[in-house]
Amino acid sequence: MILFPSAKINLGLWVTAKRNDGFHNIESIFYPIPMHDAIEFRESSKFKLNIFGLSVPGKLSENLLVKAWELLHRHYQVPLLEINLLKAIPVGSGLGGGSADAAFFLKALNNFFQLNIKEDELLSHAAQIGSDCPFFIRNKPAFVTGRGDFIRPCRVNLKGFYLMLVVPHRPLSTATLFSKIKPVKRKNSLSEIIKLPVKQWQPFLTNDFEKIVFRENPVMAKTKNALLHQHALYASMTGTGSAVYGLFNTNPDTETLRKYGTIYKYRL
Repeated sequence: MILFPSAKINLGLWVTAKRNDGFHNIESIFYPIPMHDAIEFRESSKFKLNIFGLSVPGKLSENLLVKAWELLHRHYQVPLLEINLLKAIPVGSGLGGGSADAAFFLKALNNFFQLNIKEDELLSHAAQIGSDCPFFIRNKPAFVTGRGDFIRPCRVNLKGFYLMLVVPHRPLSTATLFSKIKPVKRKNSLSEIIKLPVKQWQPFLTNDFEKIVFRENPVMAKTKNALLHQHALYASMTGTGSAVYGLFNTNPDTETLRKYGTIYKYRL
């Protein structure tokens, strides 16, 4: 069986509180984008994960695909598998590729082996694997709170806009950035700001991690400014970085931004 997990961007990201469990409460809008990994799996005499394409750091045993299989193997006796992952979503970019892989894999195993796991239970399993994983179970625009596990549908529609992603060659560590962030309580909510026209988002739809990342990586601040100079209606870093994106009404020119990183462009 073959599946194609998709990435996401954050439309705003606020860190609102430090939790007793060591995580942080966030507020963000997650929006799926047409950037995909590919996963193939089949039953095997031994469990194996093969990774192709972009480099994925860390031990194979720590990969979220392995954790997803282990969870369903433990609870539902899913058999041994050989998994082939073609990695195309850049790692450490704030695009949620690892979380998407795990969530799409959970859904695929549920369907393929007819486990009859209800959506609420799948969401619970996904939350055990990673904070962003529950979003990808539904994979629709959502207002996300808690540590990423409280998900509410969000009526934001970017269809027809051009998305330009700039991914620097240096990935960033989510854990390190969360250790440096200072939570701030707000009186308003991103769920209200997102109702404004896209061209009015820039001053209000902010990412709390930009101050830290841009201070330590000035080239990323320059990347965002370059997107705005190219007449992006809105530009931001996604997640904890390192990807920076712009939303455009018209097809943007990519050449002037290539010096900042790898360019990806999509019509949403």
